Amino acid sequence: MSAISATAVKDLREKTGAGMMECKKALTDAGGDFEKAIDLLRQKGLASAAKKAARTASQGLIGSYIHMDKIGVMIEINCETDFVARTDDFQSLVKDVAMHIAAANPTYLSREDVPADVLEREKDIYRAQVTGKPENIVEKIVEGKIDKFYSDTCLVDQIFVKDPDGKKKIKDLVTEKVAKLGENIIIRRFARFQLGEGQPSEPKSC
Repeated sequence: MSAISATAVKDLREKTGAGMMECKKALTDAGGDFEKAIDLLRQKGLASAAKKAARTASQGLIGSYIHMDKIGVMIEINCETDFVARTDDFQSLVKDVAMHIAAANPTYLSREDVPADVLEREKDIYRAQVTGKPENIVEKIVEGKIDKFYSDTCLVDQIFVKDPDGKKKIKDLVTEKVAKLGENIIIRRFARFQLGEGQPSEPKSC
């Protein structure tokens, strides 16, 4: 295998935000394959994020996004220090997630926030749709449909609207920032408003 060039290391660092030595090692381990090296760094980032998840995150930002004066979003995302909260990377994360919420309209923050009665109602509907099949098959189908329900309604499980490949979830976006910035990052809460939403219908004329 040819030597890893400094340009390749620099390009990988700019793409991932990882350190120079980590980028060089990832490229070496990947045999010079740029995309494989990114995957290796992301895997390390996931492990790093898991370790940081227990750390307290009480700093951060409250951000907002207004779309065409018709849809408004407020969101709180926390990190560990005010220093990280002021970085362009963190601020862009807040803006991107707020914009995503405006576009994707999630109902819940995470799976844990879905009320038990809502979940059971969804399962009952899915079971009714596949009657006549063996019980083990029914439960597998229901499980798959529930995963789809989560990806449709839970913010962290939704596919990031700006991801060109349609694969990166919001929780993956957060994990990448955790790996890059070196702090625990938590989406704490959000609110979405749409003009005219929730107003009672106008009475019909006689």
